[in-house]
Amino acid sequence: MITNSIQNHNNFKMYLDYFQLNQEPFNIAPNPNMLYPSARHKEAIAYLQYGLRGAGGFVMLTGEVGTGKTMVSRAVLGDLPEHFNVAYILNPTLNNIQLLQTVCEAFEIQVSENADLKQLSDGLQSYLIEQNQLDKSCLLVIDEAQHLSAEALEQLRLFTNLETNEKKLLQIILIGQPELQEKLNTRELRQLAQRITARYHLLPLTKSETYSYINHRLQFAGALRPLFDKKAMNWVFKLSKGTPRLINLLADRCLMGAFASSASYVDQSIVIKAAQEVLLMSEPGMAMSWWQNKLSITLSALTVIAVCGVSFWLLK
Repeated sequence: MITNSIQNHNNFKMYLDYFQLNQEPFNIAPNPNMLYPSARHKEAIAYLQYGLRGAGGFVMLTGEVGTGKTMVSRAVLGDLPEHFNVAYILNPTLNNIQLLQTVCEAFEIQVSENADLKQLSDGLQSYLIEQNQLDKSCLLVIDEAQHLSAEALEQLRLFTNLETNEKKLLQIILIGQPELQEKLNTRELRQLAQRITARYHLLPLTKSETYSYINHRLQFAGALRPLFDKKAMNWVFKLSKGTPRLINLLADRCLMGAFASSASYVDQSIVIKAAQEVLLMSEPGMAMSWWQNKLSITLSALTVIAVCGVSFWLLK
């Protein structure tokens, strides 16, 4: 296992060197520094910022898996004034008490380990009042919020009842898949839905945005020239349907395939082969993938050349 990890790291390093890149261009980690400023992503950021400036209770961002919701939210959080205290909760498949415990932990509120619902609620309320007196704003961000139960969502709504004449003591950003919007359309959550001051649904990228996205990420990683031809980018768009996470997975595999094939750029044939690899990545017992075969041949050739070079030098 350790040997495989070292080999993968070496292969990755050679892939960067081969294309003269200073970092991985299509890393799926949501690094806001690499955010591609498409019209829809800029609009999503503007909507969230507007909602937070309005000092209302709830702001909501929805979108399909992989469209860049977390990236957008991190860009917004990274631009917040210093007086914001932010608590971030990911994938909250929790009951009422567990959710409140998690919120208190995220805000670093000291509560008893066996605190009941009332004690947790009192602790959070005291904290919010104290922070307001210190001219601090409290923001709770919940990612994958479609997993929250109706009961938990109603509990959150009750906390946004705390307010001064100017603002709510707790603002909440709900981030989730389209099911979140469907859940909020139900009768039992209509009061919460009415408190959402700004909402935005993030769509996938268009074809032209996909082209620009690929080039933007490559340039950010230090590429000195285009590494995908137009047909290749068109295939990436067709296969990914403009979803940034799929673009990243596919484009990364394309670059590895191009390196393994000793190609100077990615063409459509490499994209098609890479797509087969990405789609089959989780299949158990797979035979060695096409680019791994190519890579083995390439590395073997480089080894032979190096050995021959050393032998020639010794014979001299």
